[in-house]
Amino acid sequence: MMEHLTQIIMLLGVAVAVVVTFQQLHIPTSIGYLLVGVILGPHTVGPTFNVPEFKALAEFGVVFLLFTIGLSYSLPQLHALRHQVLGLGTAQVMFTTAVVAVVLWLIGVPAAGAFVIGAVFAQSSSTIIGSQLTEQGEESSPHGRLGLAMSVFQDVTAVPFLVVIPVLGMAAGSEVLTVALGWAIGKAVLAFALVFFAGRWLLRPLFQLVTRRRSAEVFTLAVLLVALLAAWTTNSLGLSLAFGAFLVGMMLGETEFRHQVESTIRPFRDVLLGLFFVGIGMLIDPASIPDIWHWALLGAVLILTSKLLLVTAMVRLSGIDTFTAWRTGLLLAVGGEFGFALLAIALEFSVIDVQLGQIALASVFFSMVAGSILIRFNHMIASRLTATRHSESQDQPGTTLNLNTSEPYVLIGGYGRVGHTIAVLLQTKGIAYMAFDINAQRVAQGKADGNQVSYGDISDPELLTTIKVESAALVVLCVDDSAIALRAVSFIRNRAPHVPVIARAQDLESSARLLAAGATHAYPEAIEASLQLGAIALKLLRVPANDIDLMVQEVRDWNYRPVLEEEEQVK
Repeated sequence: MMEHLTQIIMLLGVAVAVVVTFQQLHIPTSIGYLLVGVILGPHTVGPTFNVPEFKALAEFGVVFLLFTIGLSYSLPQLHALRHQVLGLGTAQVMFTTAVVAVVLWLIGVPAAGAFVIGAVFAQSSSTIIGSQLTEQGEESSPHGRLGLAMSVFQDVTAVPFLVVIPVLGMAAGSEVLTVALGWAIGKAVLAFALVFFAGRWLLRPLFQLVTRRRSAEVFTLAVLLVALLAAWTTNSLGLSLAFGAFLVGMMLGETEFRHQVESTIRPFRDVLLGLFFVGIGMLIDPASIPDIWHWALLGAVLILTSKLLLVTAMVRLSGIDTFTAWRTGLLLAVGGEFGFALLAIALEFSVIDVQLGQIALASVFFSMVAGSILIRFNHMIASRLTATRHSESQDQPGTTLNLNTSEPYVLIGGYGRVGHTIAVLLQTKGIAYMAFDINAQRVAQGKADGNQVSYGDISDPELLTTIKVESAALVVLCVDDSAIALRAVSFIRNRAPHVPVIARAQDLESSARLLAAGATHAYPEAIEASLQLGAIALKLLRVPANDIDLMVQEVRDWNYRPVLEEEEQVK
């Protein structure tokens, strides 16, 4: 046990040092985790990380990754986007897989191995694309929205590979392969039916029961239980763990608990996914690179060029201008982390040999490094390729599909009588909003009334990160608990200092604390009610309306000091 503890401490120390360095250099952390794996792997000089349970634990990184992807793309959303991004994303994966597989098959790679490598090469890194676009301020541009949406949909459309690849490792002849694939597809349909009906009938009642306890601990346990139970179900049918997690994520994505579930699972996903990349890095043998580097570079070139040309052509054929099409193609040319997941499954089931696996690993790694450069200079490269000059200001969001998930909206925290009233007013004016409350009954009633309300703790930093609070046009805090409001204001002010925050306060003392924490306005209910009563009284006494408004506003402008001084004198 102590030996394992020493190795775990060593892993964490190296990981923290490498990841912090990579973040300071603005290099994707997924590449940093791969480097950690290379450093601590059995193929390099120095300490070797060898904990028997590590591989099994790291596998759950992919399980939780697919779970969160399922949360983001429920069945209604997939159906609504079937003719837009889903079509482009599916076509890109299919054509890239086919083109690469044919090229590899022609040079002598076995058909099954060629197919797997084609599927691996078809993936693009949502992490690299998203982080670099945000850093470059291009996340809301036409090519940025389209490229990031297509990269995420690649993960969705790659789910069938989770079913097919294990079968390729077990089947020998074409007849056996056909039967095995048919049986696997049948089991996948059965798994979908089980998870679908169980999810529809059981998930919402389960989480409604759990949320009545108002315990973050119980909620977290319930999320882990559901994700792992679904993974166990598909695994029992001979399918991958990740496939079941994806299915149950889709079911939960249709419920009002989606955002809170995603924020709850995020820390587990990020840590375990990092461990997964460490495990992939341990598979890389640097000593083999001198013998395969030329094949690895050719593989990286094949990844970059095939996706660049195919994506550009498909986007252009969809009616989008040539310049945006090239920029989208440059984004999606990069290799992807999910390719590593498919590659790990292929190696585990012996679909490809170790040497071919090393070439594929190195190819994807090189393409991620080179692809990051293409994303960085996508504007300049696209300008050269189209022989035209474009300024960044010409990129209008309306020139392509409306895929931006970060459109400005009003965030309402608390869906009691105040939050509900604000939501109704916003909805009447056609203003987009998103409301959260930790009372499941309020949430259910709000959903039944057709309002955009979900279950969630507005003071949870993970939830605020998940819903992109920095994209909100305004935050209105209507919660009863002043401690919750203070935590929410503090985090919002740190993460999104530009977003105005209006807070409800019970009294003047709470109002002062909220203002000190960074709230733009904090209205004490008791005093506001007194002001409104006083205003009505003056109006009945025929005091001019303008004078009343000036008097009330003067009290507010002075932070209610005149009222407070009067209260002190009365005491």
